Amino acid sequence: MILNLASIALLLAGALFFLAGTVGLLRFPDVYTRLHALTKADNLGLGMLIAGLALQAESWVLLGKLLLIWLLVLTASAAASHLVANQALARGIMPWRR
Repeated sequence: MILNLASIALLLAGALFFLAGTVGLLRFPDVYTRLHALTKADNLGLGMLIAGLALQAESWVLLGKLLLIWLLVLTASAAASHLVANQALARGIMPWRR
């Protein structure tokens, strides 16, 4: 029972972080702050989702697969964000200032 409640809490917290990242994408003024909101919130949200699913994992193999998925998504997210930011900078898009 406690394991199920902890899993539900982690899954809901992960979903809230995904929602926060989406709100940041829609509300922030420039590409750099939008990237920051997406990468930070989505990586933490995915970590919480993976943790919630890991609590329900039936085998060590499944747990290993979940962790591998999380690490691969973290790596891909960092690489994609870096590429987008470099392209924005190369095109002369300056960071937002008041």
